[in-house]
Amino acid sequence: MNYPKVIEVKPIENYRLIITFETNETKIFDVSPYIKGNWFGELKNLNIFNTVRPCGNTIEWQNGQDIAPHELYELSVPIKAVI
Repeated sequence: MNYPKVIEVKPIENYRLIITFETNETKIFDVSPYIKGNWFGELKNLNIFNTVRPCGNTIEWQNGQDIAPHELYELSVPIKAVI
């Protein structure tokens, strides 16, 4: 399956991200379960965590950590629009 391109990502409190996809969906993804070990453990440092940026249909950090596109899209929670 092809997953939509990430057009914007914004870090927020508690190691979560607000992600906007090319489909105009905006979702929240919780990175905290991934932050362990030497590689992803670096993301505990907020200076590194806050370097997150879009990278095709996923995201990546300055040191090369990334999340698989299917996990990023399927495990993120939609933000309900306020009407």
